Amino acid sequence: MIRFENVTKRYPDGTTAVDDLSFEVSEGELVTLVGPSGCGKTTTMKMVNRLIEPTEGRIFLDGDDISAIDPVQLRRRIGYVIQQVGLFPHKTILENTATVPHLLGWGRAKGRARAAELLDLVGLDPSVYGDRYPEQLSGGQRQRVGVARALAADPPVLLMDEPFGAVDPVVRDHLQSEFLRLQAAVRKTVLFVTHDIEEAVRLGDRIAVYGQGRIEQFDAPAAVLGTPATPYVADFVGADRGLKRLSVTPIEEGDLEQPPVVHLDDPLRSAAAKLAKEGARWAVVLDSDDNLHGWISTEQTSESGTVREHARRMEAWLPVGGSLKQAFATMLQHDAGWIAVIDKDSAGRFLGVLTPARLHEALRRSIDADAQAVPRTEVELETVNQFIGR
Repeated sequence: MIRFENVTKRYPDGTTAVDDLSFEVSEGELVTLVGPSGCGKTTTMKMVNRLIEPTEGRIFLDGDDISAIDPVQLRRRIGYVIQQVGLFPHKTILENTATVPHLLGWGRAKGRARAAELLDLVGLDPSVYGDRYPEQLSGGQRQRVGVARALAADPPVLLMDEPFGAVDPVVRDHLQSEFLRLQAAVRKTVLFVTHDIEEAVRLGDRIAVYGQGRIEQFDAPAAVLGTPATPYVADFVGADRGLKRLSVTPIEEGDLEQPPVVHLDDPLRSAAAKLAKEGARWAVVLDSDDNLHGWISTEQTSESGTVREHARRMEAWLPVGGSLKQAFATMLQHDAGWIAVIDKDSAGRFLGVLTPARLHEALRRSIDADAQAVPRTEVELETVNQFIGR
C-alpha cells in the first residue's frame, strides 16, 4: 500500500533529515515509526501526503507515484491525525467530523450521517456530543474526534503523528486500547509516529526503529525486543526489553500446566480422594460443560456435601492469547500463585493454568524461537540441572 524507494530529504542548509530510505507497508498493516526527536520519523510521514517533498527517490501509494498526484487530491485520500487535533473551534463536533466529506461534495445529509456513524464508532454518542463545540470536550474526547474526522471519508491510509502524546497517561492508555479495537474493525493502513517504545510495541504490527535519518531495524515488536539488530536498537529499547516483551508475547496452550480438576456436582469425598492421589493441595472446579467455575483446596474437601457448596470463585483468569504481561499483572493484582486460562472462543472452557515458572519459560521460548526462526514448540530450553551437569 505504501512503498518508499531510496527516499532522501535534504534541506538547503545541508541537513539530511531522511537518508536513502526504502521500506514497504502492506495493506491493513499498522507500522509504528519510533525514535528520538529529530531522527526523521515525522519527516517520513509528512512526505507521504506531500506536506514535505522528498529531495530524491519515489513514494508510491497503492501503486501510484504520489509525485504525479495533485497534493490536495492526495490529502483527501489520506486520513491525518496530529497531537493537537486541530479541530475548528467555531464548528460543532458533528460539523468538524464531516469536514472532509463536505470538501468531497458528499452533500450535507450524507456527510452528517457518516460523521455520526464515526463518532459512535469512537465511543462518542452523536446525540450527546454532536452539537457540542471542541472547548466543551476533554482532551481525550477531542483526540477521538480527530480520529473520527480522519476516517470520515473512508481513506485507505491513515497517518498519525504522536496523536496521544498530549494527554495524561491514564487517558493515553485508554485511547490506545480504543484505537486497537477500532483498527481491528476498520483495518486501515497506518503509519503511526511516536517517541515512546512502549506505545510502538503495543500498537504496531511492525516497528521501524529510527537512528539519525535511517531505519536501524524494521521488524515485529517481539523481534525488536528479543533480538535487537544493532547496539543502537538495544540501547534504545532499553535494558528492560525483556519486561517490555511480556506485552507482545501471547499465552499459548503449550505454556500451560494441567492441575487436578473436579466438577461442581462431585461429592467432596471423591474430590478429596483425587487430590490425595495426585498429591495436590487444590483443584480447579469446572461446571458440567468443562467451563471454569472456581477452585477448591484440600481443607475444604474435609467437609461433607458437594464441591458446589464449598468451591471458591476464580478471580485470576485470562483467555488464551492474552499477553504474558496481562498474566503477570493478574497474578500480582490477585496475589495469586497461578492463573487459570480459558478458551477465548467459548463460554469459558478451561484449558489449564499458567504458573510463574511457566510464564518465564514462555518468555524464554519466545525469544529463542525468534532467534532460531522456529515455532515456540520446537525450542528446547536448557534447565538448571543441565547447566550444572546433573
